[in-house]
Amino acid sequence: MAETKKKLRWIPLESNPEVMNNYVHKLGLSPLWAYTDVFGLEEELLQMIPQPIKAFLLLFPISEAHKDYCKAEVESIKESGQEISSNVVFYKQTIGNACGTIALVHSLANNRDSIPVEDGPLKHLLDKTKDLTPEERAKCLEEDEELANTHQSSARMGQTRAPGEDEKVDLHFICLVEKDGSIYELDGGKPFPINHGPCNNFVKDSVKVIKKFIERDTNNLQFTVVALAPK
Repeated sequence: MAETKKKLRWIPLESNPEVMNNYVHKLGLSPLWAYTDVFGLEEELLQMIPQPIKAFLLLFPISEAHKDYCKAEVESIKESGQEISSNVVFYKQTIGNACGTIALVHSLANNRDSIPVEDGPLKHLLDKTKDLTPEERAKCLEEDEELANTHQSSARMGQTRAPGEDEKVDLHFICLVEKDGSIYELDGGKPFPINHGPCNNFVKDSVKVIKKFIERDTNNLQFTVVALAPK
């Protein structure tokens, strides 16, 4: 009998800017940029974050309500279609517990025109996967040992105990970015990016999308938001 290959899994990444920044700066992100906590979605709190904000990372609970909504959303888009800019860079997630890294990569891969990534593992990955399909990009991530090793060491830096590779984690990261005039939800667990419509003000329009996630699960407090902004 053929041996069943065990699914590749990583240690989950904590929604902690210190952990994230340690990770991405090791990978080659310019020290002029960093991830920072979003302490609230009110305008006065958002204005405290250095501008311009180039991406939001949302960590949220994977509830039954969320699963039901996503299933209906994907089916609706498959039936009706949506417009996706050819400039959107999307990675499928095939590694367990890697949603944090996928969200970070999405935030940087879709802002290369304004956020410099210095020579290093991240730049090598982005260059290598630039013209690939989302599935081919996923395969490259699976085979990138340098990225995996940096992820594992950074994930262990968190303030809370890092779950083991085989522990079930009911939290998930997504990324929100603006591309060619539209706001996109990038979730490697979905089959494609989600176009949330025209983007007139990235911060305000992102807040609208984030609030919809919260409204679908109002009894759960496990929501955190991180912004990619100038340091």
